[in-house]
Amino acid sequence: MILSDKKILEAIEKGEIVIEPFDRNCLGTNSYDVHLGKWLALYVDEVLDARKHNKIEYLEIPEEGYVLQPGKLYLGVTEEYTETFGAVPFLEGKSSVGRLGIDIHATAGKGDVGFCNTWTLEISCTQPVRVYRGMPIGQLIYFAVEGDIERLYNKKKDAKYNTRTDKPVESMMWKNKF
Repeated sequence: MILSDKKILEAIEKGEIVIEPFDRNCLGTNSYDVHLGKWLALYVDEVLDARKHNKIEYLEIPEEGYVLQPGKLYLGVTEEYTETFGAVPFLEGKSSVGRLGIDIHATAGKGDVGFCNTWTLEISCTQPVRVYRGMPIGQLIYFAVEGDIERLYNKKKDAKYNTRTDKPVESMMWKNKF
């Protein structure tokens, strides 16, 4: 079951959902709009290795925007910091963003209950497109959880993305044992 706008507001009042900064105008019928933060990141090496820590370089999106190029993976970040307890957050691109040929996540649209951070975006595009910090980029949809949670994400010792940040975070796949 997807939470409605009223249920999202109730969850915020109870502290089950935290959105900082929160703007009531960004609350839709059953979602909350999130915005592109000021940082993008690109991997340094052309060939990435799943067993190694792949380094990234950050770039700040200038006031005049930044032109994304096809064939590149950009890591972006939401302006909004979120916490979610008692619901599963899903991040989806806004249709207006999709109609510009921008994908905001390759595979990681679902968050875990207990995830407390900004959202790293895996951005790609089909043709060159200029993006701006603060532009609406996606929407969070919350699904109700049935049953008790044994381990919240923010309490897991092996959680790889718990450090609060305002910048995109590179893949931590290399921390897995395989």
